[in-house]
Amino acid sequence: MPPFSLGWPSEMAQSSYYPGDEVVTEEDTRYVSRVLEKRHMLPENTRIAKDTSERGVLFVVKQANWAQPGSTKTLQRPREDDAVIKQNGDHFLELQRICNELRWAMTYASNTRQKDVLEHYVESFKTGDLETYRESQRKWVKDLSPSVENIFGFVEPYRDPAGIRAEFEGIVAIKDLNETRRLERLVHSSSTFIRLLPWAIGATTNDGKGPFEKSLFEPPDFTSLHALAYCSSIIFPGINLPNASEIVQVSALVPYTNNTQYNDIREQHGFKNVIISNRMSAEASDAEPCPFIDPSESATFQKHRFPAYYIWVVLHELLGHGTGQMMCEGPEGHYNFDINDPPVDLITEKRIESWYRPGQTWTGVFGNLATTVDECRAELVGAYLIDNCEILALFGFDENSETRPEDIIYNLYLRLGVDGLRGLKNFNSEDNTWGQAHSRAHFAMLQYLLKHTSGLMKIIHHELENTLTVHVDRSKILSQGKPALGQMLLNLHMYRCTANVSACRQFYEELSKPTNEHLMWRKIVMSQLPPALRFVQGNTFLDDGKVTLKEYATSNEGIIESWYDRRILPL
Repeated sequence: MPPFSLGWPSEMAQSSYYPGDEVVTEEDTRYVSRVLEKRHMLPENTRIAKDTSERGVLFVVKQANWAQPGSTKTLQRPREDDAVIKQNGDHFLELQRICNELRWAMTYASNTRQKDVLEHYVESFKTGDLETYRESQRKWVKDLSPSVENIFGFVEPYRDPAGIRAEFEGIVAIKDLNETRRLERLVHSSSTFIRLLPWAIGATTNDGKGPFEKSLFEPPDFTSLHALAYCSSIIFPGINLPNASEIVQVSALVPYTNNTQYNDIREQHGFKNVIISNRMSAEASDAEPCPFIDPSESATFQKHRFPAYYIWVVLHELLGHGTGQMMCEGPEGHYNFDINDPPVDLITEKRIESWYRPGQTWTGVFGNLATTVDECRAELVGAYLIDNCEILALFGFDENSETRPEDIIYNLYLRLGVDGLRGLKNFNSEDNTWGQAHSRAHFAMLQYLLKHTSGLMKIIHHELENTLTVHVDRSKILSQGKPALGQMLLNLHMYRCTANVSACRQFYEELSKPTNEHLMWRKIVMSQLPPALRFVQGNTFLDDGKVTLKEYATSNEGIIESWYDRRILPL
């Protein structure tokens, strides 16, 4: 029975970001967004409800807080019977309890900065003020490589069809000291590896990085963590925070005064990369054989799966999300490039003709493409650099190791095929929409490799056996695979840097549009999906000043027992 998926409310889809019996349309959200912008009110912790009567239309912006539940404030009244109002108290019981726990946690903070972060969390969750939350992030990014890391708040917007409203998540994790040292060595060599990216190769300006890369790469804090508790609908293997802002800046010297979200924090205060190592190892150690790998390769694929995946995610977070320079026009005719001698587009080989105009945003210009293109670009950076011997040696893989560099590289290319197929599960064949940004990116990458290489990768479809098998020709990885990934990466990078949304849409939508053959593949994928991963999380208990850890069986019963032991009772 419908609705079949998450998306804009309709007969086929639903979204809890837009509750109620009346359908909130995409145009409605744009209208409300303009109202919120005028009021300098950020949207991440809001939901929108609509009430239409004979007299007019009422939009209720439900803000998550607990200070004055149920109280309202008129944000705009264009006509007597039409209005946009803010209603306080969305999720107030849950937030009130979270704040009580965070106050208790303050007594265990390791330093005053950690205590300040928690205090700002509490104030933001109490009042709903996201400027206070932004201040928490300024302090959080300066708490470098703590032994116990935490992330709280309305963070990721993946499930909102508009891509701006976020779900609440909470993470507490413990640092892996040895693995973090490896990551720190990679961070300190980042500038060297940035010069190997397609837009920097052969560049003679900007210290060998070219005009489409930042002049200074500020090394971020990069930590390998073991999550103790990760409460979210999606448990990511790696995180780069604070999230990049919708607003792009010309430079730190010419900031926009109406800058929203977090880009200014990233540029002025820094950002953090974290790898959730035990989440990745849990997936890689899954005993179920991959149905899309030839049985003769199943054992070696499983053996090399974790290290290849780990390095790919590390490069994705550090150099995928950490690189690139937007071409921008700021206020009063300021540009971050020479408008009289614009740089040459590396795809067209002509002077660039588009850039971000004053007030334009990355997500505003690229709309529903922004998140998936950004994730695809980051995935491509990781895959493009994974054959670098210096990078692999940092993680202990060289000609003398049991797992050799070529094993890591081959496993990654097999994974590109597998992930491309698996991505089809998140394509809704009923309304031809994608439900997950990463899945769409993986399918687009698979499509590009199939179209732009000759015999590197094949998807063998056995109709009688109802199977799909990924085959990769090792001998063609460096000669065909790497150049193909590099060209796709360069295209997406240039579209993103120059705000060329029309070319990007034509390129990316064609790549990520399943054909009838792919829909046949999708049926097989759906019939052969392995059981969903069970992320069973342990609990800590404090008894007479002593902390004990309790772990649980990897089963549905283990999940239930774990949550029961957290004593999350009806409020």
